[in-house]
Amino acid sequence: MAQLRGSGGVDPAEVKRRIGPVGVWTGVLGGQSAEFGRRAAAEVENLGYGALWVGETARYKEALVHSAILLGATRSLVVATGVANIWVRDATAAANGANALAEAYDGRFLLGLGVSHAPLVSARGHDYGRPLAAMRSYLDAMDETEYAAPLPQRAPRVLAALRPGMLRLAAQRSVGAHPYFVTPEHTARAREVLGPGPVLAPEQAVVLDTDPGSAREKARRYTSWYLSLPNYVNNLREIGWAEEDLSGSGSDALVDAIVPWGDPETVAQRVRAHHDAGADHVCVQPLVDGPDDLLPQLRALAPLLLTP
Repeated sequence: MAQLRGSGGVDPAEVKRRIGPVGVWTGVLGGQSAEFGRRAAAEVENLGYGALWVGETARYKEALVHSAILLGATRSLVVATGVANIWVRDATAAANGANALAEAYDGRFLLGLGVSHAPLVSARGHDYGRPLAAMRSYLDAMDETEYAAPLPQRAPRVLAALRPGMLRLAAQRSVGAHPYFVTPEHTARAREVLGPGPVLAPEQAVVLDTDPGSAREKARRYTSWYLSLPNYVNNLREIGWAEEDLSGSGSDALVDAIVPWGDPETVAQRVRAHHDAGADHVCVQPLVDGPDDLLPQLRALAPLLLTP
């Protein structure tokens, strides 16, 4: 049996190479049929995106099973959880599930882990009191898990990290960080905390719509939910946003900072801003009206986002 500790010897540089500079983040596929997901994943791969990040919610497909469905439909695409909630499965299940996917799919699985949010964790009957300590204990338990099946290399993991404590833990105990609901200014701060080596892969929501009114309306459907969660609000306060910007669904200035809207070139400029700030990989999340809009928008963005 192999006892796997720390980052398991996984080189962050190899993860960066595999995922490339731009990927796709979506929560849409978890609520669709497996066949829809397979077709979408295959097209994401064919378009040239390096990774497909899938969210996890209580109403949608379980994250590791969902990842297996998408990995089975692709040949080279990395599939990543963005993120698997540590309160949903114990550390042994997470470690063994991730390692099974790593072995079965030639290292194409990336395990993103997160502590979620107090209201969601409380609804599951858990005590959210010390999320950083909970994550540290979870990683300890993962690293103590003995895995008997063949395993050329363990699954790499990244942590959903916003503030310095979790970012430092990500640098120490994983290959890097996957911040969500952030700006390029946060990316610059995160890179400073992480240092140059670890993977930094922020999510970036986007709206392909050039009309200010309708674009911001779409963006606010997204920002209003996340601005109800203290983790995101506290992070935005820390990087300088005022209370009037953070109330409700957010000020126009905050909405525009979190969700760039406009034509594909405008979106590409924001992705480049994250790279200039220190991101290795940007996970682009088109905010779509329905699942059938996802692939057309990714097709429209691909020539600008994926051209060297």
